[in-house]
Amino acid sequence: MERIRYQDLPKGMFDHLMGIEDFINTSTLDTKLLELLRLLVSQKNGCAYCVDMHHKLLKHEGETELRLASLCVWEETPYFTDKERAVLKFTETLTELQRAPIPDEIFDTLTNFFSKEEISYLTLAISQINTWTRLMKTFKFTPGNFKIPQHEQVQN
Repeated sequence: MERIRYQDLPKGMFDHLMGIEDFINTSTLDTKLLELLRLLVSQKNGCAYCVDMHHKLLKHEGETELRLASLCVWEETPYFTDKERAVLKFTETLTELQRAPIPDEIFDTLTNFFSKEEISYLTLAISQINTWTRLMKTFKFTPGNFKIPQHEQVQN
């Protein structure tokens, strides 16, 4: 049972959050890469609603079952590129935030693949999905109900 329904949220709350999503999604970052980091954060934070959503979005983007099933153990698999691995490591580090700054080795690995602007977008994307997972865990939106928006459906 949902604790707080969508209709009970402060007016404009999700609209403002979606504005940030739109800002991130119009960056030069690959949509599939963004969805991978979103799914990983959702798994790390135990957000069933978000796992459902980002799994479905990745399937829609053509992601394979093998990579989806292996994302939670990505470090032990050969299925992810060095670029993806750099992002996934950064994602885990920023999600499981410690008192110390992000280690230089993790940041420096990102610079092999991304500009400072793109690293800024990645940081915002990871922060944003962490915000979403915390909201969903508090509100207890029901998992399994997410549907890909019609304008994103593949036309046959």
